[in-house]
Amino acid sequence: VQLQASGGGLVQAGDSLRLSCTASGRTYSSHVMSWFRQAPGKEREFVAAIRWGSERTYYADSVKGRFTISRDRAKNTVNLQMDSLKFEDTAVYYCARGQAYGTGPNDYANWGQGTQVTVSS
Repeated sequence: VQLQASGGGLVQAGDSLRLSCTASGRTYSSHVMSWFRQAPGKEREFVAAIRWGSERTYYADSVKGRFTISRDRAKNTVNLQMDSLKFEDTAVYYCARGQAYGTGPNDYANWGQGTQVTVSS
């Protein structure tokens, strides 16, 4: 499977961005789709996840209340709506797909290529 992420860009603090990730192959109800991010010099960290079948969502504390993850079954796409962006949200954002929910990169077998999000203060 290939994951294609898009939607990154340069915005000001307080602005919004919407990231999308489309999977080339079929996504099953058992799959979990997630977003991670990695800032320069830092480890890749969990941002949000959604169970494809139940649409149950999970968020890192740092983005809770500002980011919303959703999925579009018909388009085989997972979206990340990012509102009230902060300077510290600046990072490369990656989408990932796994067989079970987890917050570590090793929990996910398939990864997209990453999309840059830059928030100016």
